[in-house]
Amino acid sequence: MAHRHGTVKVWDLPVRLFHWSLAALLALSWWSGTRGGDWLPLHERSGYAILTLVIFRMLWGWAGSDSARFAGFVRGPRAVLAYAHSLAARRPPAYLGHNPLGGWMVLALLASLLLQGASGLFATDDVAFSGPLAHDVGERASELATALHKLNFDLLLGLAALHVAAVLTHVALRRDGLLAAMLTGCKAAPPEVPALRFASPARAALLLALAALLVWGLTRLG
Repeated sequence: MAHRHGTVKVWDLPVRLFHWSLAALLALSWWSGTRGGDWLPLHERSGYAILTLVIFRMLWGWAGSDSARFAGFVRGPRAVLAYAHSLAARRPPAYLGHNPLGGWMVLALLASLLLQGASGLFATDDVAFSGPLAHDVGERASELATALHKLNFDLLLGLAALHVAAVLTHVALRRDGLLAAMLTGCKAAPPEVPALRFASPARAALLLALAALLVWGLTRLG
């Protein structure tokens, strides 16, 4: 079955909650991390929450709604180059979900976030704070994890800035309500696009609980 031209549901509630919760937690992690000292425990808890969300999003990319699945929006090099060319010509085709460039940006952000959370488990400030696994890998490995944690955060900020710039460029070129869609879940649909299937909220809750359990287990290994 296909949709006719109009406004249709694209993003499910789990994806939208993930998106805005992650944005808020990144801001909190940046703020608490730069202040240091007594704010580091908050930074740690925020990091655990981010890691939980990222693992959930990876699971949802495998077993979630059509628009959330990696198989539905991660495309090969030819599709990416073709889309980049159309973007340069200011005639990008419409996509109901992520476009080819946006799909790879999602993967890059998730990879950087996963690296940030994982390295934080082994990081230390050599004063009053250490990640839950820092003492299990030795001083040198912990120092390397700390350096990676700091370096990757700069990369993560750069990716986030690029993502925002890309969204604003898309909005300026297409004017299809992309930003509103991440609030309401609905956007203008190209003519005759296939109907999307949406996974149940119960499945999302189960996968989120599984991700939280995994992170909790990791923090208890030390």
